[in-house]
Amino acid sequence: MSKLTHVGPDGRAAMVDVSDKAATQRIATAEGFLRCLPSTLDRVRGGTAPKGPVVQTAELAGIMAAKRTAELIPLCHPLPLSKVAVAITLDDRLPGFRVEAEVRTVGVTGVEMEALTAVSIACLTLFDMLKAIDRTMTIGGIAVTAKTGGKSGSWTTDPEPK
Repeated sequence: MSKLTHVGPDGRAAMVDVSDKAATQRIATAEGFLRCLPSTLDRVRGGTAPKGPVVQTAELAGIMAAKRTAELIPLCHPLPLSKVAVAITLDDRLPGFRVEAEVRTVGVTGVEMEALTAVSIACLTLFDMLKAIDRTMTIGGIAVTAKTGGKSGSWTTDPEPK
């Protein structure tokens, strides 16, 4: 077993020292979904959800959350983000909403946590804004789908079949 990176010699939690790493372009994407009743999608499509513009508000919440990841996740490095994009699409096949995020920086550590945070908070915002009309909603499938940059290189996955 390899040495744990976030545990010091005394067994206490420790932030990883990344000061010797080279700054590179880092990109991560993540996705997730919120399942709901078809009637909930119809209300959002028709602009009659009780709390207003659901999709736009959730996309903005995801962007804001990505920028605050280091405040929410212990030992996560604060990063100067150069791009955060969150896109929510209505999907009748779920039925529900698909949430995708892309985060970019030039730095010494990756942005996977920021992408996951953006998706998670966007899903939670959708839930909050729709809970008055749909108590059956579930959130799932939250995963990193791709990353580039850094020593470990690039990789892509497709965690949730479309």
